[in-house]
Amino acid sequence: MTDSAGRHDLAGLKALVTGGASGIGRATADLLTARGADVAVLDRDITAVDKPLRGYAADVTDDETVRAAVATAVADLGGLDILVNNAGIGAQGTVADNDDAAWHRVLDVNVVGMVRTTRAALPALRRSRHAAIVNTCSVAATAGLPQRALYSASKGAVYSLTLAMAADHVREGIRVNCVNPGTVDTPWVGRLLDKADDPATERAALEARQPTGRLVRADEVAGAIAYLASPLSGATTGTSLAVDGGMQGLRLRPAGQ
Repeated sequence: MTDSAGRHDLAGLKALVTGGASGIGRATADLLTARGADVAVLDRDITAVDKPLRGYAADVTDDETVRAAVATAVADLGGLDILVNNAGIGAQGTVADNDDAAWHRVLDVNVVGMVRTTRAALPALRRSRHAAIVNTCSVAATAGLPQRALYSASKGAVYSLTLAMAADHVREGIRVNCVNPGTVDTPWVGRLLDKADDPATERAALEARQPTGRLVRADEVAGAIAYLASPLSGATTGTSLAVDGGMQGLRLRPAGQ
């Protein structure tokens, strides 16, 4: 199932990536394809999804459309081995800065959206011999970040959900893990920077808080997701993999000391 470099370790496997039309999701879909998987993408707008990817329009907040899209994708793929729960939205502010509607919206997309997609995909995953679910979490789940109360709460729930799912489904042969990226250079972060009073200063601040001194690339997160999805990591479940430039674990002295 793999060549000497591991480039075809996903050959013959069927994968589904939510939020796969752009950013981390698109980088992941492209990498899984390059590694040999047949990949379906679920997103609200699939106009940018081209072959060999398969595009299916769905909103993860709508259970009916999710079930229909997953069922069609599984039928077209001829099964399902890998589910990447990547669809999500961001939020800024303290607990005082977002109203109830915003809280419900972000939790609905980032947490319940994963539940809806997983629920729809489980019957097919149970039939797989190499079933894996990878959830896109965040360093915000495990590190206190300023002005990220709502977003952090949603990703903290994703982290706990990942562990619970791993326990629930391990005896069904389904592995469940998550990736915890730092700040990733994605279109969403780009829009966030564009709204800042001083985009250059804000970008420098985001880069500086990661010990590597730069933003994480989407393809680096995709690489971590592909590792967790691969049968080569068949003994790995209930794990979070940090892709954060050392943000969570390192405590560096100021430069020059």
